[in-house]
Amino acid sequence: MNTTDITRLKPDTDLVGGAAAVLKKGEGRSLKAGGLWIYDNEIAEVRGGFEDGDIISVEDFDGYFLGYGFINSASKIRIRMLSRRKEKRITPAFLEDRVRTAWEYRKNVIDTGSCRLIFGEADFLPGLVVDKFSDVLVAESLALGIDRLKPLLLESLKKVLEEDGIKIRGIYERSDAKVRLQEGMERFKGFIGDPFDTKIEIVENGVRYQVDVKDGQKTGFFLDQKNNRAAIHKLCPGKRVLDCFTHTGSFALNAGIAGADSVLGVDASELGILQAQENARLNGLEDKVKFECADVFELLPKLEEAGEQYDIVILDPPAFTKSRQATKGAVKGYREINLRGMRLVKDGGFLVTCSCSHFMEQELFAKTIREAARGARKRLRQVEFHTQAPDHPILWAADESYYLKFYIFQVVSEQ
Repeated sequence: MNTTDITRLKPDTDLVGGAAAVLKKGEGRSLKAGGLWIYDNEIAEVRGGFEDGDIISVEDFDGYFLGYGFINSASKIRIRMLSRRKEKRITPAFLEDRVRTAWEYRKNVIDTGSCRLIFGEADFLPGLVVDKFSDVLVAESLALGIDRLKPLLLESLKKVLEEDGIKIRGIYERSDAKVRLQEGMERFKGFIGDPFDTKIEIVENGVRYQVDVKDGQKTGFFLDQKNNRAAIHKLCPGKRVLDCFTHTGSFALNAGIAGADSVLGVDASELGILQAQENARLNGLEDKVKFECADVFELLPKLEEAGEQYDIVILDPPAFTKSRQATKGAVKGYREINLRGMRLVKDGGFLVTCSCSHFMEQELFAKTIREAARGARKRLRQVEFHTQAPDHPILWAADESYYLKFYIFQVVSEQ
């Protein structure tokens, strides 16, 4: 597939090459259960010539058609599926329809001022993430095949948005994740098209933020907690709040805008704290929402020793594990911060606690919190449980799409 002029192809141009991958007998169980990945050790042979990144056909060991996907011999995930229907050949029109379906879904489930427009496998566009911040798009491409289709997909996305009166001012690419190296790709960040000011102001839940799409974490802002940040509003009026791992201050600022008396946000990143302070000023909250640059694991014992108590403690740490092998160490970290956090909550106050690791499964996370409560000699009453916002949909059978767990508990002393 020549991608030089991919955006100029006719809508019905067939993008599927002549090669076909044949699975080993008994393999492809994840694919047949609804997943989108085929691993290298599941393939018996690939018939016909291909280049890495090409879209090819996939067949079972007995010749039964399984779908179309793009192949990369440099990746353990050898094929990522795009379609399972033989009559649905991959064309520019097919891809535009995928983009349009993703946008229509967002319009139904979330405020689209700033949201995730494309969430990879969960939108049946494996390896592609696109976030919308006001009138700017930020794209992340994590697989070779989708990287080659990226110009066409982004043009389709701009077209679909413009049909709804949304003109995109610019696109920035944040394909700088390490996982690209596992795909045999280089890490990249930079403008797609004309340059623009990469500090974007957005509004979410009534809070204004300066989002740095060039140098912020991931694509610049964690949109997946949008509804969870809103969920704390009813708890906050008149309260004293501690927000741990505050990043650029999002939970802390939601507490402040909701009427908290005082809020302390803590993060180990100096850049994050500077951005959080800027966001506090942007909202006129600098007098009651304060930030401190510190290691949360070191600070929590000091606060406990000083006898500090809070009405609400929020724990929103980064992923402590990014592999199944590292889960044991992650459990220890989650247990410690939750135990320390509970001890800082006033009797009858609230603990807000999260895990954003796919490998920290819900059952294991709940077990870890339960152990922390036992260690802290606290009783927990579950108030709410949520996952990521619906613009980050969870596709059943694509387990990697479910990663965020969010609890609100009331913390009471043992009776």
